[in-house]
Amino acid sequence: MKLSLVIPARNEAGNISETLGVLRRRLSDAAIDYEILVVDDGSTDKTADEVGAHSREDACVRLLTNDGRHGFGYAVRCGLDHFAGDAVIIMMADGSDDPEDVVSYYHVLKDKAECAFGSRWMAGARVQAYPRFKFVVNRLSNLLIRVLFGIKYNDVTNAFKGYRRDVVEGCRPLLSPHFNLTVELPLKAIVRGFTYEVIPISWTGRELGESSLRLQEMGSRYLFIVLNVWLEKLLTRGDYERHRDDVFRPLV
Repeated sequence: MKLSLVIPARNEAGNISETLGVLRRRLSDAAIDYEILVVDDGSTDKTADEVGAHSREDACVRLLTNDGRHGFGYAVRCGLDHFAGDAVIIMMADGSDDPEDVVSYYHVLKDKAECAFGSRWMAGARVQAYPRFKFVVNRLSNLLIRVLFGIKYNDVTNAFKGYRRDVVEGCRPLLSPHFNLTVELPLKAIVRGFTYEVIPISWTGRELGESSLRLQEMGSRYLFIVLNVWLEKLLTRGDYERHRDDVFRPLV
């Protein structure tokens, strides 16, 4: 199974080289066939130069430039339009996601489920330097989602997730231009009947730079997407679900 990684990056020159270096080493050690797509989302620093240095060392690292409208969702959607693997993992450029969890996701996607979801809030997970206010908002948002959709999964809002190619295609069209894509993709996958497995993951707060996420700006956008998918679940009577005779098969 070939694995693609999509990493949106905006002004991440201080983080992206370390993120790519650690990721490349871990994937090579695990003998995983991979490609890494870094999507430059309008950076004004040397992010592209840092990625270019890795590309010259490793042809599996590619730089994509998001020439359209900028925003986290637009950048991820650019990567999802261009990845070549059998499955794709979306991860952050700032080093907050653990490459060891990427390997765990790979094995879930290959052998166990069509989606690999992580939780930072279950037994076995490790979280460092998570901002207190962000934690409160996160827990309340995920509680609302769990109640609306009747699911037990408690970390829907985390961007770090993996999907088989057919899941990405089955969740189109994607609407979210910003961080609300982090809830659109998993909720559509769940509502449309794709299988998923949840594993504990690690998360570490960034040391350099500043996150692009602005909680005050994102509330209404998250709510729009959550309600949009909830209405699909409530009103479409399964019209968008995949055929029930589809059988899960491991990828080789």
